[in-house]
Amino acid sequence: MSLPVCAARLGMVAQKLGSTDVTLCALLNRSSRLLPVRNLFRTVSRLGDGVIWYSMMAVLPLIAGYEGLLISLHMALTALAGLAAYRLIKRLSGRERPYVMHADQVDCAMPPLDRYSFPSGHTLHAVSFTIVLCSYFPQMIWVLMPFATLVALSRMILGLHYPSDVLAGALIGAALAQFSLDLLVFLGIR
Repeated sequence: MSLPVCAARLGMVAQKLGSTDVTLCALLNRSSRLLPVRNLFRTVSRLGDGVIWYSMMAVLPLIAGYEGLLISLHMALTALAGLAAYRLIKRLSGRERPYVMHADQVDCAMPPLDRYSFPSGHTLHAVSFTIVLCSYFPQMIWVLMPFATLVALSRMILGLHYPSDVLAGALIGAALAQFSLDLLVFLGIR
């Protein structure tokens, strides 16, 4: 197969994926027209801004002492790495939010924290913190996994992110969390 044919096929695949991304985003976003749904996901999104995670970081040393302080430090350092990664990627990608590019199909149900959509920082942090915390407290998976899932859904339902933004955020968050855990093992700390 020639290079132009491969490039044309890749272009068609990208276009099809982009179309599916918009369609799925618009479908999820329609549910935000219902006031209880919009209010629920606005609340989840605000909690995902950091309120839940910062609260946990503050409480952990109080309930778990020195170990809790180390876990909070682990979370904070992973969060800083996530913040640096997603800000750099957002600046490089420059992908406008769905409600900007597809205003005829997607409504903005909550003001965004920044301009660009790719990747979802909320999802990145929700996944990252969930993995880190569950590595120390496996029983918390029953609370944190549903919450992280709701945070991810909120980003699409509120019209702030495409599904591919959320998927990328989840993958980056999982990779950062796993790297941080592997690093602690490598350093003999865990």
